[in-house]
Amino acid sequence: MTMLDDRMTAAAWPPAYPQGYAVVDVETTGLFSHDRIVSAAVYRVDARGEVEDHWYTLVNPQRDPGPVSIHGLTSELLADAPLFADVAAEFSERLDGRVLVAHNAYFDWSMIAREYARARRTAPVRQRLCTIALAKELALPLPNMKLESLAAHFGVRQRQAHNALDDARVLAEAFRPSLRAAAERGVRLPLLECRPITEWSSPPADGAPRIGRQASYGSGGWRPSRKRPACPYPNPGRYEPDKPLKQGMRVAFSGDTSTERELLEDRAVEAGLHVATSVSRLTSLLVTNDPDAATSKVVKAKSFGTPIVDEAAFTHLLRDVAPADG
Repeated sequence: MTMLDDRMTAAAWPPAYPQGYAVVDVETTGLFSHDRIVSAAVYRVDARGEVEDHWYTLVNPQRDPGPVSIHGLTSELLADAPLFADVAAEFSERLDGRVLVAHNAYFDWSMIAREYARARRTAPVRQRLCTIALAKELALPLPNMKLESLAAHFGVRQRQAHNALDDARVLAEAFRPSLRAAAERGVRLPLLECRPITEWSSPPADGAPRIGRQASYGSGGWRPSRKRPACPYPNPGRYEPDKPLKQGMRVAFSGDTSTERELLEDRAVEAGLHVATSVSRLTSLLVTNDPDAATSKVVKAKSFGTPIVDEAAFTHLLRDVAPADG
């Protein structure tokens, strides 16, 4: 037993900490909203980070597997694998009542939430914890925020990078000392709400990804930019509370949404709004379910004094958008 273990055995564990975690890794056909999961692994760990059990499955994505050179899963290997809908119940059993833990948790959660939405189910996850955010909270002296750097810091050996089972194992082993260090120092865990996707719209057939079109896998973004027609209305300025939205207003989105993001953006465009990909002084409104998040859009919106509303309020406002000034 380490000195840290001795201290944490004697000291009271922070009562606000969760009672269990599901350390997750998924490998996918790519990084965009139309991409699919090809393998998934879950390590269940207890309140103090001790591993309880683990689970792994291949998943038939029903399409080209994407970057085989990265995850090693070919169409032949995945041909007889179960569909996500076939493993959703067992996946749910592994997640139920636990905080989802992942390295870049927003990505893993988004991919999982979309798969559940396609299967007309909802993942039993209410909160997630990103180990990148936790490493920053702990001020770990890492050269970068890659999983391999976190693993090396805690002396965890990687055996097969980009293999969901091994990546989940590595993360579980690195999460345990991270969690205990946080508990010892009284660090507030960076927990975020998981909002399930409640609607799903598949891309049109002519927009489906094709073999060889996975160059974006290593890029910074993971949702393709959509070329929309220019908004025909002039920008009337910022949204004013207790007044309706007006056609031409520039609206930006940040973070998770319970309605699939592209559907929400489509509704905004149909109502005559301009969907902006970034926040500037010209932005009329920022829509986010996490106004305290330290994302660049939220930070900029606050610095510019841009009004911020959540998804529910925005959806309500979309029902009655005022016409543009004539």
